Amino acid sequence: MLTNIHFAQPYFLLFLIIIPLMAVWYWYKHKNRNADIQFSDTAIFANTPISLRQRLYHGLFVFRLLAIALLIIALARPQSHSSSQDVSIEGIDIVMAIDISGSMLSEDFKPNRLEAAKDVAMEFIEGRPTDRVGLVVFSSEAFTQCPLTTNHSVLKNLFNDIHSGMIEDGTAIGDGLATSVNRLKSSKAISKVVILLTDGINNQGVIDPMTAAEIAKLFGIRVYTIGVGTLGMAPYPFPTPFGIQYQNVDVKIDEALLKQVAEQTNGKYFRATNKQKLQEIYKEIDKLEKSKIDVMEFRKKTEEFLPLALLALALFIIELFARYVVYKSIP
Repeated sequence: MLTNIHFAQPYFLLFLIIIPLMAVWYWYKHKNRNADIQFSDTAIFANTPISLRQRLYHGLFVFRLLAIALLIIALARPQSHSSSQDVSIEGIDIVMAIDISGSMLSEDFKPNRLEAAKDVAMEFIEGRPTDRVGLVVFSSEAFTQCPLTTNHSVLKNLFNDIHSGMIEDGTAIGDGLATSVNRLKSSKAISKVVILLTDGINNQGVIDPMTAAEIAKLFGIRVYTIGVGTLGMAPYPFPTPFGIQYQNVDVKIDEALLKQVAEQTNGKYFRATNKQKLQEIYKEIDKLEKSKIDVMEFRKKTEEFLPLALLALALFIIELFARYVVYKSIP
């Protein structure tokens, strides 16, 4: 809730100009007020002390100035504006299905495809604070690494834990998609999305990718597919008795299949040939899938002139009392 002060009649503030004018007038009036007395020598007055009452006498005029200034501000009718927002958020449920097969260790992405995919995916998650996000990983089979959650800190930790070799090698695209659909089928979100990332060809699993796509369509789930890998050959690390040796291997992505899966579910297929392109793809998906946020703003005005008017009245009373009671003997 934010509170700001505004004036309903701000033109009254122009009258504040009389404050410095009154101060100049008072100074000029008292400049030569003391009577001229002829003495041959003023030394006899040198040590005459000035009482506290005399020192405070001019403070009475300061009280009057403050009272007039407060009264002018009160006439301008200061008002506090209290505002609050009623925010209604309808989020999107997103499952990220990531291929963790051995080929994801290829180093055409730095440091490799899998690590680059994890980094970019976590950047994407940071930009979706109101959405539930889940994580499915697949290789020769698929399993849920993290169910749908808004606790993105936990999700990121589970992202960091995934690595190639967690599951027997292979690429079960159909199983990965089917597991993701299973996580989303009962969702009540306005939009249900799977982002499926792979670098290979479906060669494992028990569910055909197009069958999984048909099931996704049945439940109103949109699938964005991403093929990762450079065009042509990519360096792949092979362990040997003499250390890691690199060999260029063919990049084989079943782009036709990934396009069909995306089209079947009203999604879209993307090809990422490097990490920068992958970042651009996630940014595009981010734009395509926006959460619905309804904001209703409420404002309330409160008059704040009364405390100022009462304070001005109190200062006037104090000034009059001091002038005519305390200082009545001072001309």
